[in-house]
Amino acid sequence: MKPAIALIGRPNVGKSTLFNRLTKTRDALVADFPGLTRDRHYGHGKLGDQPYLVIDTGGFEPLVKDGILYRMAQQTEQAIVEADAVVFLVDGRLGLTAQDKEIADRLRRAGRPAFVVVNKSEGMDRSIAVSDFHELGLGEPQAISASHGDGVGDLMERILNAYPDADEEPEKDDVLKVAIVGRPNVGKSTMVNALLGDERVIAFDQPGTTRDSICIDFERDGKHYTLVDTAGLRRKGKTVETIEKFSVIKTLQSIEDAHVVILVLDARQDLSDQDAHIAGFIVESGRAMVVAVNKWDGLTAYAREQFKEEMESRLKFLDFANFHYVSALKKRGLSGLFRSVDAAYKAAVTDLATPKLTRTLIDAVSRQAPPRGGIFRPKLRYAHQGGRNPPVIVIHGNALDKVPLSYERYLERVFRNVFRLKGTPVRLKFVTSENPFDRNKPAQRNAKRRKKSGEDAGFRPRKRP
Repeated sequence: MKPAIALIGRPNVGKSTLFNRLTKTRDALVADFPGLTRDRHYGHGKLGDQPYLVIDTGGFEPLVKDGILYRMAQQTEQAIVEADAVVFLVDGRLGLTAQDKEIADRLRRAGRPAFVVVNKSEGMDRSIAVSDFHELGLGEPQAISASHGDGVGDLMERILNAYPDADEEPEKDDVLKVAIVGRPNVGKSTMVNALLGDERVIAFDQPGTTRDSICIDFERDGKHYTLVDTAGLRRKGKTVETIEKFSVIKTLQSIEDAHVVILVLDARQDLSDQDAHIAGFIVESGRAMVVAVNKWDGLTAYAREQFKEEMESRLKFLDFANFHYVSALKKRGLSGLFRSVDAAYKAAVTDLATPKLTRTLIDAVSRQAPPRGGIFRPKLRYAHQGGRNPPVIVIHGNALDKVPLSYERYLERVFRNVFRLKGTPVRLKFVTSENPFDRNKPAQRNAKRRKKSGEDAGFRPRKRP
């Protein structure tokens, strides 16, 4: 399971800037004034050799007892509880403050591994920048610059060394782990009970009944599965109750851990941004996926048609997944659900033959060539498989950085149809061959020429008269 790393500290110490650098995104808003971030924000860590989750938090002011600052402090307290490790950011230019000392006391009481990180230390002597913060008693402070990236790589290497096998958990080849996720009160626990044929988990008509991810082993048609019933992923502004907020990171980790994810939608409610966000997180995680539209019974033909049109509009990026229209309460439409689960996982781990991939690529280009990017047209030469679960297809050629997103989606559809990759995302990776006539690389060409002519060996070729 990926470790979760929480970023905490006083307002305006650079937590969101560090979050964006670690996730290589601009998902967290950054501005030079305190209090911009309020809710917790989750992302995939992409800086470093190991996978991890990052939690961005608002400014932590633990002594405040009411108002929005109190709510922000509650969010940060919960992030500390969720996290496997805590990065405590302080401001190297302002020095140690009484508020930093109060936060350090809270961290000691929480008992989580904590790393004191002195931000905004660019242009400063490192030993001077960290000297005040030894007083916090949380280990050796480390100086970084989140905005410039100085020292951030060393910091993550230091933190992740405590989790060397986080991405190498042993898996049972004969057991398929299936996570059931969705918003609160869409019928996830009812669906689990219907699939198991037993009241295994509490199902109640109230959002937030399930508090934690519950794993249940069972056998179906001679195959072994582990069902994971997760807590509902409520919109961040609505995660008020402490126990419910604790469930969010567990659900995200369950998605990361699963082989296949069943996304449950409520047909009797309009699709929300949160449904799209959950679906996007599943796709970003690369998980195979099945969509179950629950509470389909009792809807009029017009209501059903309206809901399908809304899905086509808002969840168009899920066109690779199988959709099932079910009633978990009345146990209708569930028979084909696990056939789609098996097919999705089979597609996610399938082997793609290089000759067939290359032929498919050439046929796709012959039917529809990529548009020109400036004066050059990208040339796609051959393809091979670069990974599984999800399938990664590596395409080699020239000027591939000019391939537009629309053409990339066209290639995805072609590969998906030819190899029948239904139920899993497909990722394309473009590798551009080095252009020997590229005028932007004269130094490399000159070095190669000197090596070939023997100049680097201590002599120069004789010039012609």
